[in-house]
This record gives sequence, C-alpha cells and structure tokens, in this order.
Amino acid sequence: MDVTLLSTGGTIASTDTDGGAKPTRTGAELLEAVPELESHASLSVESVAQVPSFEIDGETLETIGERVRELEADPTVDAVVVTHGTDTMEETAYYLDVTVRPETPVFLTGAQRRPDEVSSDGPSNLLTAVRAAEAFADRDAGGTFVAFNEEIHGARAVTKAHTSALEAFRSRTAGPVATVDRNGVAIHRRPRSETRPIDAMSLEATVYTVKSGSAVTGDLADAALERGADGLVLEGTGLGNATSGLADAARDAIEAGVPVVVTSRCLEGRVAPVYGGDGGGERLREYGAVFVGDLTAQQARLRLTLALEAFDDEDAIREAVSPANSQT
Repeated sequence: MDVTLLSTGGTIASTDTDGGAKPTRTGAELLEAVPELESHASLSVESVAQVPSFEIDGETLETIGERVRELEADPTVDAVVVTHGTDTMEETAYYLDVTVRPETPVFLTGAQRRPDEVSSDGPSNLLTAVRAAEAFADRDAGGTFVAFNEEIHGARAVTKAHTSALEAFRSRTAGPVATVDRNGVAIHRRPRSETRPIDAMSLEATVYTVKSGSAVTGDLADAALERGADGLVLEGTGLGNATSGLADAARDAIEAGVPVVVTSRCLEGRVAPVYGGDGGGERLREYGAVFVGDLTAQQARLRLTLALEAFDDEDAIREAVSPANSQT
C-alpha cells in the first residue's frame, strides 16, 4: 500500500528553542523515528508547510487542500497522511472534507508532546494513522479523519476537547469511526465523508465570529460590518440565543446583505429558534439568520466562507450552510 505523508509542522515536529517551541523536524525525520511504519505501507513524504497550526492562514490551508486534491486523483496513492498541529487540526480536516471530499482516505495526525519531551505521542499517533489507512484500504473508505490517541474520528464530528491531555480529540455527535489496539483496527461504522461538499477552495471572503455571553454588546459585530465583513457567525448561548445588542447587530448585518449564521457555544446539541425576547433564537430567525444545526463556530465560519466564494445568490448561500440530513 502506498501512502503519501504531507508534513505541515505542528507540535509533532517541534522542539524547544530560545524563543519557545517551534517546528524544526522534517517529515522525513518523523518517519525515521517510527521504523515500524515500513511494515504497514510504502511511504513517501513531502513538506507543504512548517508552521504551528495556530499560524495557518488561508493561503496555507488552500495549498494543503490543492495538494490533497492532486494526490486524491492519483491512482497510485492509496491514502494521505497529514502531520499537523493540534490547535486547528479539526478545521483543516473539515475544510478538506468539504472542499476535496476525498474518495481516498485522508488522515490528519499530530502530537500533544514534542519529540524532545518525555513520552512524546507523535510516533504512536503517526503509526495509528498509517495502520488505519491500511485497514481502510479494503473497506471502500473515503473522507477525512483525525487519527489520535488510538482513535479515528470523522472530520464532521471531531473537536479538540482538551488543551494538553493525550486524549485531546473527541467526536461530539458520535463515537470514533474506529479504534486501534495491539490486535488491529476495529472499525465501528463505515468510514466515509459526512459533509456536503462545496465547490470552492478559496478562503478570500471575510467572515467574522462574534460570541454571545452575559452583558456582551453588539460593538464587535458593528465593527466587523464597518470593516467590510462578508459574513458573520454568531456563536450564541444554549439553543442559539444572543444578547439584544448582538441581535440588533445581526439584524443590521442582514439588512445590509451580510449573511449571519447562528451556532452555539455548547459543545453538543443543535441550535433551534425557540426563545422569544429581544435576542432569542426566534427573533434572530425573524431577522433572517440561518441556524446551522450542530456545526461548531469554527466549522460554520469555514462553511460560510466557502459558500460566499461559491455562490452569488443569497438563497444558494443559505442552502449551502443550512443543515440537510445532518450533512453540513
């Protein structure tokens, strides 16, 4: 089986420096640290970036996406593994799932502990990704996954739930797609993409996220509009509610032709326009805000950005970001 590894930096490639931890290890060095990989696949390696994931910008994300798309179209490549920082790993996974929707499985992996720290988890996570790729090869698998701490999570549900623990990632709406142990890879449900694709790669549209909470005003949303925002994500409380100030700002945005989508700051559950009042979900719905099911704010921001690039029509944009059979 042939696997291409794309290295992008992150903790898995970082070592301590005078100015703090930075990515210094190459993809080839990461492979050399795990000789067992050779018993599972034939691997080639390419460097796409060398940055911590909190510094990944739109251009870098588009570059990763374009290379994954090229590899996905190559019949000699059976799987792609992307080494990546954990901070924004879930965003890159979701972006790839929406834009590329790979029929060849793509696995993102990384580490919580650097190679120069005791008990670094990078080698184990890299082995988990390659073993999963090997197991998925015979299952007509496709889509994007996060391979971490001997679990495989689908891009649609995965989120980073802990800042530093080795079990950093979890699936919000379901358990992991597969688990890995000494006996092999146990696949719990069909490995596939669970998102609707959007025919766009560019992230040039400007979408801001504003978060509601006690005593939050609409000032940040107003400032976003003044700066020429193309769209807004309102991360509400509970079922998707906001302060009256934020609701007023959302109304002004929608009246100005700027789409507003509503998510929740809660980790699980779907948003729904239930409550009235000056900033309740029902009021936001009346203004024209779009409720996006159980998408996280970071997923909604990416999805709205891509929809704005793909469509000029307001109805088409709303359709692209609205829930449909739970695939958004």
